[in-house]
Amino acid sequence: MIHFENVSKQFRRTTVLNGIDLQIGQGERLALVGSNGAGKTTLIRCLLGEYTCSGRVTVGGLEARAHRTEILKRVGFVPQLPPPLRMPVAQLLSFAAGVCDSDVEQMYAVADQLGLDARSFRHQPFVKLSGGQKQKLLISIALGRECDLLVMDEPAANLDPEARHIFFTLLAEKQENSAMIISSHRLDEVAALVNRVVELDMGNVVLDDRVADQVDMESLLDVRVTLIREDSAFAGTVREWGFEQYQQGLVWQGQIAGPDRLRFLGVLSRYAGLLQGISMEPPAKAAVASAN
Repeated sequence: MIHFENVSKQFRRTTVLNGIDLQIGQGERLALVGSNGAGKTTLIRCLLGEYTCSGRVTVGGLEARAHRTEILKRVGFVPQLPPPLRMPVAQLLSFAAGVCDSDVEQMYAVADQLGLDARSFRHQPFVKLSGGQKQKLLISIALGRECDLLVMDEPAANLDPEARHIFFTLLAEKQENSAMIISSHRLDEVAALVNRVVELDMGNVVLDDRVADQVDMESLLDVRVTLIREDSAFAGTVREWGFEQYQQGLVWQGQIAGPDRLRFLGVLSRYAGLLQGISMEPPAKAAVASAN
């Protein structure tokens, strides 16, 4: 579906992409990882037809640059940094729906699922929204349309845990009929969402590996964390994940989305000296265990 053939890009004398060869098919969920400056954003912009480059970039057989308008109608895009748009929210949604011949009501519906009542601030300029509101609205635009390619740059970075779970569920609905490129500088943020990992370093592909596709993106896990002593900083952190405390603050319980388990463990690693035990179980299994 997507082909990068010997793609190179330079800015003045600096080579940012160096002969990239990649093929991405329908149903693939690709993590594009690498440090800042590795070339991830430049590769995405070549795919979206924003940059000229040497080599060839095609989507469904169409040249990305020459057929940019046609290709963008098929793409749901979530940028890392929200654009500084001053148009009101309602106008932005109507414009986005018109560009891709989609139903604006579907975009409002996705926003509702993410916990964002977009109609309540439809007259407010997009640039005045909070970071989380902007992210939810951009996701609503990307997922509230018919598309066979999703390109997302740190898509869930500003979402609360509940919204992240809903976001993963929405992705699961599209995974069979779409190709997905999820860019991140941290693999643990996206590892559980993908079935292929491509790492860039200094404009070169240094890793291209397929991974086990075993995670149900709609899944939830019941989590129990036991501490050796109370800690106010830890309490503040896990409360943000919706956890509740028991046994004078030594036990914390809550639910996380299955694809978020690596991210959550990364958060817990900051408090490794406090941890006595961690358990993660599917809700049904946990319920059976407690009944026994």
